[in-house]
Amino acid sequence: MMKKTILTLIITLAVSALCSAQRIESQKVFGGYQYTLNGQPISLKHMTIAMESNPEAFDLIKKARANTTIASIFGFAGGALIGWPIGTAIGGEEPNWALAGIGAGLIAVAIPISSSANKKTNQAIEIYNSNLYSSGYFKPEFKFLTNKNGIGLAMSF
Repeated sequence: MMKKTILTLIITLAVSALCSAQRIESQKVFGGYQYTLNGQPISLKHMTIAMESNPEAFDLIKKARANTTIASIFGFAGGALIGWPIGTAIGGEEPNWALAGIGAGLIAVAIPISSSANKKTNQAIEIYNSNLYSSGYFKPEFKFLTNKNGIGLAMSF
């Protein structure tokens, strides 16, 4: 009876560990990339959490998130600076086209930063997925233990 219980526990732990490791997929869509986990969209924040177990992928995804934030700030500010003079012109007043020029410059700065973030994200996904089932990700170790209470089997991974 005890052997069956231990065997069932070991098999359950092994299967649950393997099932918890899911591939993150990346698909190019209009305006960027869409990332999915088990067919469901996943955000960069949740990707970061999923990649904590892989230091190399985790570092890359953190840099990608920082670049995405910076690109978003520049892009939003640039869009606002372009939109303000356009709105002024539509309203019939004299627009300040210098603001639109500055906005275009900010957007021009945001594009390569965003591109860098996408590259880093895809590299992190590649590293994360390549290490999912490698020997380093799930490598169970079994140890027989004895103490004053008896004999036991320990599994660590």
